[in-house]
Amino acid sequence: MKWTGRFKNYDAASLRKDLISGCIVGIVAIPLGMAFAIASGVKPEYGLYTTIIAGILISLLGGSRFQIGGPTGAFIPILLAIVLQYGYENLLIAGFLAGIFLVLLGLLRLGTLIKFIPRPVTIGFTAGIAVTIFSGQIGNFLGLIGMHRHEYFHENMKEVFLQLPTLNLYSVLTAGICLAALLLTPKYLPKIPGSLVGILVSTLAAAWLFPGKVTTIGSAYGVIPGGVPNFHPISLSWDSVVPMLQPALIIALLGSIESLLSAVVADGMTGTRHSSNRELIGQGIANMAAPLFGGIPATGAIARTATNIKNGAVSPFSGIIHGVVVLLIVALFAPYASNIPLASMAPILMVVAWNMSERKAFAHMLKTRTSDSLVLLVTFLLTVFTTLTTAVEVGLILAVVLFVKRMGDLMTVDKVLPDLSSAKEKVKAHMVTEEHDCPQLSIFTVDGPLFFGASQVFDQFVAQIQDGPLKAVLIRMGKVPFMDTTGEANFASLIKRLQKAGITVVVSGLRVQPHKLMRKTGCYGMIGEEHFFESTGDALTYALSRINKDKCRGCKHFAFRECAGLCGAEAERTTLPDLTGTLVRDGKVTV
Repeated sequence: MKWTGRFKNYDAASLRKDLISGCIVGIVAIPLGMAFAIASGVKPEYGLYTTIIAGILISLLGGSRFQIGGPTGAFIPILLAIVLQYGYENLLIAGFLAGIFLVLLGLLRLGTLIKFIPRPVTIGFTAGIAVTIFSGQIGNFLGLIGMHRHEYFHENMKEVFLQLPTLNLYSVLTAGICLAALLLTPKYLPKIPGSLVGILVSTLAAAWLFPGKVTTIGSAYGVIPGGVPNFHPISLSWDSVVPMLQPALIIALLGSIESLLSAVVADGMTGTRHSSNRELIGQGIANMAAPLFGGIPATGAIARTATNIKNGAVSPFSGIIHGVVVLLIVALFAPYASNIPLASMAPILMVVAWNMSERKAFAHMLKTRTSDSLVLLVTFLLTVFTTLTTAVEVGLILAVVLFVKRMGDLMTVDKVLPDLSSAKEKVKAHMVTEEHDCPQLSIFTVDGPLFFGASQVFDQFVAQIQDGPLKAVLIRMGKVPFMDTTGEANFASLIKRLQKAGITVVVSGLRVQPHKLMRKTGCYGMIGEEHFFESTGDALTYALSRINKDKCRGCKHFAFRECAGLCGAEAERTTLPDLTGTLVRDGKVTV
């Protein structure tokens, strides 16, 4: 059989590598799936079902050869908030709708748009999610009794302090054993999953040394059922769908960001390229299927994807095998997982939170003290103290507003004149002074995009042309790469004002996009095609032909080399270089 596409040149050796990597990632995914589910406010088996269903479908249908999908820490705050506010059944509806949104994003080929989300926003909410996950596990780490989960960070912290008297030293010891295993295993046994070692060692220690002294998964959530996941129908009535649209959109947005970031990491590790739109479609189908078996939303998992690659995966088969491995273990050994202490799960999630916190990037961006630092800090604080929805919305709006302001500030309009001392007579702003400025012809260089955020540019225009008996204005637009309809309207208004005052407008260096827009709006025809020139030199020659030659006599400014012939007797006092190196002395041209 000849393989093509992602399975090109696939052989028995490749299958062997995929089997090894798939088994390892499957073992890693089991404790994580349960931990993420518990932290999200649902039963641990639902995290396992998500790992099975979504994990297989994401690898089978996604756009990355190495992507491992399943429940992730990034979803914990938003899923917990949905469970607390709407309940588990509505979480399934939100996950299903999020899957539809993801499929639509992929079909509409909008996968690349995710890349335009500002980095300060992604780092800000990722760090905020990490704080939320870490703080949410303090209660289990300390073995506090009577803890109630709340939607907001400050309420959960208050709950921890209120329940501190119930601290269980056996839980702290169990959590400490698991944490030690998590930290030491990568150092001494790098090929063995630290989370698996931590859970096994701490569970056995708790069972042998102090049985019945710590809360387990079974005592808190009931025995994890064995066998394959059962079909779990969901109700999609109008009344149940409408309230879930906004949460579903946030799940889809977060899922798309996480999955594509994971795919980019995989590309960097393997030198391959993923299909972002296909990845979103695969993620969407997986998220539509998982709720039908009780699963929670899933996305690409960066850590598990990296583990998959490091263990030799060569194709999507490794991800499919990882899901099958989890299915087999759940079917045969799930009831035994009920004996795992909750205190053993807490350090795993705390380490996950630490690893995903983007602490180095966060500190670096904060030290820059730019507008990006403000966006980062606001997004982070809103993620921690309000909701992820609010944080993302405010962070994006703030980033856009600050970007528009920054771009508007970069937009400049300079009044310029030729530097007659240079060989090519380049126009420069510093040449314009009170003693050296043509009264009849003004030249302006516009630098930057003419858009809605640059309205102050036209105020600069007006401020610099309101004085003097102007006859012509030359506008150099070679540095204007883009013009929107607001910028065009302001520009057209300026042109009308100049023309009404009897001033000829000449434009040079107009670029393609502004040219097309001005033709569509009629501004190009209003100025007149004969007033547009490719070079500043040709435009200047034409503009000088429009001035009043009689008023040049006696002028002492000598702004242009042509002034020597226009100003008459006053030229006798000045020596001017021209483009060819000739000199004008006493009204005569000499070499």
